[in-house]
Order: sequence, then C-alpha cells, then structure tokens
Amino acid sequence: MALYIDVMFVREMLVDGSVLLVTAWTRSVRARPLRVLAAAAIGASYVVLMLFPPLSILFTVIVKVLISLLMVAVAFGYTDLRGYTRHVAAFYAVNFTAAGAIIGIHYLLMQGSDELWKTITYVNGIMIVELKMGLVFFFSVFCIGLYVYRSVLTQRREKALVLSHLAEVTVTIEGRVHTCVGLIDTGNQLYDPLTRTPVMVMEAEVWKEELPASWLQRIRDSEVDRLIAGMGEEPFVWQDRLRLVPYRGVNKGSQFMLAMKPDTVQIEREGRTIQSSRVLIGLDGGKLVADGAYQAIIHPSLVQ
Repeated sequence: MALYIDVMFVREMLVDGSVLLVTAWTRSVRARPLRVLAAAAIGASYVVLMLFPPLSILFTVIVKVLISLLMVAVAFGYTDLRGYTRHVAAFYAVNFTAAGAIIGIHYLLMQGSDELWKTITYVNGIMIVELKMGLVFFFSVFCIGLYVYRSVLTQRREKALVLSHLAEVTVTIEGRVHTCVGLIDTGNQLYDPLTRTPVMVMEAEVWKEELPASWLQRIRDSEVDRLIAGMGEEPFVWQDRLRLVPYRGVNKGSQFMLAMKPDTVQIEREGRTIQSSRVLIGLDGGKLVADGAYQAIIHPSLVQ
C-alpha cells in the first residue's frame, strides 16, 4: 500500500486549521492567518512524525498534550494564563465536538449493513473501524468557509458602521489650516475640567510641521508634563495656546494630554457644515486606527 506523506501533511493541515478557526470563532477572537497556518503545520508535522517507529515516544499522552498547547500558543499567542487556558479548553471542546459530529454523520449517511462491514477490519483479533476521509475534508472545508464568511461579514458591518460616523475636519490656527478625517465617537466625553471645553483628539503627526522635533517622541512617551516644564529650552510659536488636559487612560490611571486652542474647527458631514471655536485639540502620539481611516476623534457635542 502506497502512503503519500505530502498528501497526508496537507490533509492534516486542513483539518487542524479548520479546528483552530472554529476555536477562534468560539472564543470571539480574530485569528491571524499566518499564525493559524504555522500552528496547523505543527500539528500536521507531528502526525507525519508519528509514522516513524523510532519516534514511538510521540504516542504518549504527555507529548500529545504538549503539542496541542504549543499549537494554541502559536495560533492565539499568550497574554495571560486565564485567557490562554480558555483558548485551550475551547480547542479541546471543538476537537471532541468535531470528532463526535464526524462519527455521527458518517453512520447517519450509511445505507445498509454492507457499508458498515466495509469499514470494519480485524488486525490480530482487534477490530478497527475506518471512516471515509471525504467526510473529514467536507467538514474541514465547511468550517474554513464558515469562518471566512463570518469574518468578511463582520468586517463589512464594522466598516459600514465606521464610515457612517466619519466626517471631514478642518482646523485653523493663525492662518495655518489642517484637514483630516475624523470619527464621531459618542463615547468620547473628554472635557477640560477647568473650562468644560470639549476636547477633540487628533494625531500629533498631523501637526509635525509646527511642533518642535523632539515633541512628537515626548507625546508618544506620555511625557507632556515634562515637555511643558522645559518649554524655555525649546520655544513654541503657539505657546500661549497650549493646555494640559488630565484624563484617565485604560489601566494606566490619571495622565495628561497636550492640547491646543484653535481659532476654529469646521466639521463637514452629510452635506452639513458645523463650525465651532469652543474646542481644544488634544494631541495623541500614536495612530488612532491601524489602517489610517481617520486621524481624529470628534467630540459628540461638536456635531449636536
């Protein structure tokens, strides 16, 4: 009997990849294709190595568990023990459920006892039951297709939701005009605590031509309080427009954001133009969104 290792490797990658994708779906996490592919390759390589008799140690339960733990770590990463444990539990649950589903469907589709006896053979007095691999391929392709469909649908919904809240922002300070795309965020309730002026957050990179060279790095490092303290060393033409706005970061306690007082802010959305001068422009050192779809977060009070 001929055994094609390359075919077996690809088949196992397909099965393991589908199980990992369903695990990601179950845990509501976005799986990275390259990480899932690498994890599936580890599982497929393990199955191929099991074919060699000198590597019989691979059949032990401990090695099997270690391989599965490695696959989950490669596919989803490791951030904390609690999240990793839940990923492992979901991975095993999907495996057991998939195995049960394949066996159940296999026997459900049988048309008679003849087909059942064709799947049973005896080796040294031990009964071995064989399953049709076509069913495994069907299950794997179905799982991958279902995950891809769900991912595409979710991304389309998220993109449509974001696009419906985008607007064009034009900021003017002493004749200098900067235009960018902003996202209207109803969850943004950042105000200057002294004047109750709403704060619109904008990427500091938009103002790199006006800001001193070292300021961008200090804003990224959240050292704006030190930046203000050393203002005399590096003068700024709009020094009288600067403000320090306290805010509470995610799991970081109280912090300060460097903000500027503009002359006007103009927001254009759905054929409507809104202009306001009672607003502060908070400077964020990073990128507000990875794909660059917008460079500012508009305070909801500015469009009401």
